[in-house]
Amino acid sequence: MSTYMPKMGDISRKWYVIDAAGKPMGKVAVEAAVLLRGKHKPTFAPHADCGDHVIIINAEKAVLTGKKLDQKMYYHHTGYIGNMKKVKYSTLMKDKPEFAMTLAVKGMIPDTVIGRKALTRLRVYRGSEHNHAAQKPEEWAF
Repeated sequence: MSTYMPKMGDISRKWYVIDAAGKPMGKVAVEAAVLLRGKHKPTFAPHADCGDHVIIINAEKAVLTGKKLDQKMYYHHTGYIGNMKKVKYSTLMKDKPEFAMTLAVKGMIPDTVIGRKALTRLRVYRGSEHNHAAQKPEEWAF
């Protein structure tokens, strides 16, 4: 018996909706990363891009456990000398919860060509409305 190797023509992509309301951000990000990579499929292969599309709604209602809201920081550099910027997650979750959720998912995806391609299939929305009803997404419960 030989090992199954998925081919680009054999891969079918489905759409899933994950509701982040009241759930820890990390657990939502883990589920999204698994769906984006395709690890939930029996035909998964690490060298092939066989993941699905993921829509995360209610990103602003995701919960950060412990003292992460006050102690965790987001750092980025502007490119100029001495311009390392830092933002508390309490501010980040208030102003840009979509970006915070995207960062969490991005940290769980490998930094490869396949991982970057998988991140293009992620859509994050602040509220409960999204504009992908035509794709008939399924609710992903965990």
